[in-house]
Amino acid sequence: MIGDNDLISMQQARILAENAAAAQKKLAAMPQETLDAIVEAMADAAEAQAQSLAVMSQEESDCGVWQDKLAKILFVCRRVRQSLRGLRCVGLLREDSASGVWEVGVPLGVIAALCPVTSPISTAVCNTLLAIKSGNAIVFSLHPRALESMRTALNILCAAGRAHGLPEGAVAYMDVVAKKGTQELMRHPDVALVMVTGVLGMFPAARASGKPLIYGGTGNGPVFIERSARVETAVADILASKSFDNGLAPSAEQCVIVDGCVEPQVRRAFQDRGGYFMSPEEAAALMDVLFHSDGRRRRHMVGQSALALAQKAGFAPPKGTRVLVAPRRYVAGADPYTRELLTPVLGYYVEPDWRHACEKCLELLLQERHAQTLTIHSEDAEVIRQFALKKPVARLLVNTGAAFGGMGLTTNLTPAMTQGSGIAGYGITSDNISPYNLIYRRTVGFGARGLDCLADLAAGGPATPPPAAPDAPLELLRAVLRRVLETARPAPHGSAD
Repeated sequence: MIGDNDLISMQQARILAENAAAAQKKLAAMPQETLDAIVEAMADAAEAQAQSLAVMSQEESDCGVWQDKLAKILFVCRRVRQSLRGLRCVGLLREDSASGVWEVGVPLGVIAALCPVTSPISTAVCNTLLAIKSGNAIVFSLHPRALESMRTALNILCAAGRAHGLPEGAVAYMDVVAKKGTQELMRHPDVALVMVTGVLGMFPAARASGKPLIYGGTGNGPVFIERSARVETAVADILASKSFDNGLAPSAEQCVIVDGCVEPQVRRAFQDRGGYFMSPEEAAALMDVLFHSDGRRRRHMVGQSALALAQKAGFAPPKGTRVLVAPRRYVAGADPYTRELLTPVLGYYVEPDWRHACEKCLELLLQERHAQTLTIHSEDAEVIRQFALKKPVARLLVNTGAAFGGMGLTTNLTPAMTQGSGIAGYGITSDNISPYNLIYRRTVGFGARGLDCLADLAAGGPATPPPAAPDAPLELLRAVLRRVLETARPAPHGSAD
């Protein structure tokens, strides 16, 4: 029997979706300049409270590092906001007088959004800015482990937006969070799009909603250090990326594959910079800390520091340890080091050359079927090209830390907190999500040719239809259709070819 919370949550989902649909009609009537002013006001308000929101988020979720969460919030309020300036998402987008083709941006409607406990504030702020920029309303189902911090952040955004004309209900969230309510929200007739960022457990329900789905999947991506790489720089990038927010970034590296001829230099570089290579016994003990015996993740271990995890596992690495490294030989189905760990922990493989490393990357990428990012450190253009052409991922990053490159901080990819999955069937796009993913384009085509062009369809036939008078286009159309039917009619039985 459905409990009271479920019933309340379902009813609230219906009310919020209906209110959002009414508010979205008002948003759709606003010019781009008004939407831009609202976005700027909301970004200013979030930036002013960024540190307190980061601290609140870390304390409530008990994972990650508040200073790194602050960096992610500021990334959204500054870099993502900057990338939105000057974009036209609604109204006339393109007017090509020469070809007689226009493009008009049209909002999708109401967006149902789910955010991860790993980056709840930065993701909520980012998705709100994208939605309003593109004239859409958005309703959030808050993460149960980040309720208060997300509620606080969204209240700040709503207050700032309303002061600049944001309609009531255009940005909303469910006070009572229950799975039944979230499902009701995603299935509601007024919802046009579902956006799930990093909440894998809700993916089946999101897909079952029957709505278009943007899925910002987990990364679980390998990184390959090829023999031509600048080893010291590559290792420094990997350690900075994997230790950022204690390994919570979705595109952060999961496993390292090393070209065998440079393995001694790579190992030494890791050890010199805070990478601790665990013994087989230590690696096994750590997995008992991260997972239950039945394979379920111990959720309170997510986003803990390397030293804290080691202490819980019963061993003591050096004080400056930033990342725990587990040497592995094979990609076995039962090996938990092939799973996404969301901690500063790396699997470590050694292969004799780039071709073997290529196969190892494929094995790792396909192990959980939803990896979205692969990284390569190399100066060999042909090796990079082969990886780019053949790997089933949404994004290949080259010579950068994956956590930062995937979100568009150290690369020129679209700055985003939601990074589309690279596996077919996991959402409608593999893009770094921008406001252009939240609109459809209406095309306008002006007549450029008369109906006399239909005569080209009969070109090469046994006879040419008689020309029609310029004021008789229907006669021309009939003549062309008669000729097409005559040439398509089968020959009588017994006749020669």
